[in-house]
Amino acid sequence: MAPLEGIKVLELGHIVAGPSAGHMLGDMGADVVKIETVDGGDKARRMPGGGVAMFHFLNRNKRSVALDLKDKEGKQIFLSLAAAADIVIDNYAHGVIERLGIGHEVASQSNPGLIWLSIRGFLPGPAEEQPMLDELAQMAGGLAFMTGPDGAPMRAGASVIDVGAAAYGVMAVLAALRQKEIGKAKGQQIIAGLYETSVYSVGQWMATSQFTGQPSQPMPTERQDKRMGFYIYRLFDTSDNTQVFIGVTSEAQWARFCEEFGFNALASDPLFIDDANRQKNLPQLQVEVGKLIRQLPSTRVEECLLAAKVPFARVRRPDELAHEGHLLASQQLLDVEFPNGVSARLPKLPFRASGFEMALNRPSPQLGQHTREVLQAHGISAQEVDGLLARGAARE
Repeated sequence: MAPLEGIKVLELGHIVAGPSAGHMLGDMGADVVKIETVDGGDKARRMPGGGVAMFHFLNRNKRSVALDLKDKEGKQIFLSLAAAADIVIDNYAHGVIERLGIGHEVASQSNPGLIWLSIRGFLPGPAEEQPMLDELAQMAGGLAFMTGPDGAPMRAGASVIDVGAAAYGVMAVLAALRQKEIGKAKGQQIIAGLYETSVYSVGQWMATSQFTGQPSQPMPTERQDKRMGFYIYRLFDTSDNTQVFIGVTSEAQWARFCEEFGFNALASDPLFIDDANRQKNLPQLQVEVGKLIRQLPSTRVEECLLAAKVPFARVRRPDELAHEGHLLASQQLLDVEFPNGVSARLPKLPFRASGFEMALNRPSPQLGQHTREVLQAHGISAQEVDGLLARGAARE
């Protein structure tokens, strides 16, 4: 049995943050009903290029109901669904849900136990009304500064703030469900902030700068090996134009590293004979190791590193991961089919539990695919649904 089986969720989500939260809950067994607009639904459905594919990744294990929430009857139907729900998720801009008259304060009047997760640009405070997006949050929250080279802040290569805010929000939702279960609370509103998620992600660098009294430096500016205090901690090129990140992080690993690669001259060189000398001559050590690794093919480098039990990682493109051996062997990828017939392998949530398995129970829905099913199951007659559809207050 899935851990959230029987939990009813309404998702007012679009693009990444809201759909990510619904996706997490749906994968863990919750019945997630995605409430979409009648004029096109989730914006990701209409995004060019990979936007549509992203929609199908983030919206599996959900049903779609298309309602006009500006319509009086559509609004009442939503509030009626919310009265029977355990959780509502939204990632609309500040104030939009309240202006529609369907926010937590209204919905909780008929459902005091309702848990409402809002993913916003900011947590409540002076900036809460300011618009915010993932990439902006990375800039404002210090992450882009740490990622890019000096003078050229760069966002991470994924929507880490949208997904991160969703994950922290879901964590809080599960805690709120536990409070309800033990009678410590009824329902509540939870707000997850994009800006604060970005700030939290650089907490280690905030701590470092305040401890040392030195301003933060972008990661490309400092040598990673020097910053981490390790002998070898960086990318190396191989003879077949592959890059491998190698992390030699202890004296024992250094000895095994030299032995497995046959770097006897390096190990016995007076410049690198002990820890003090390796630290003193670290730039030269990096150059010498780089020359040696560059003479070997990546397969040989990985074989030696595995044998030496030294941490390493081949640099991969995201498109390569659909065929990566560990992911396939560990059954961490779900086989899905896009509406255009293209087959794909997409990742499950990144954890494993001994008590339950996550599966693809529903492919991502078409807009309004479950409008009639959900509304009639909720007690709205077929004739009433027909009337809603006919005047555009709902869509199937």
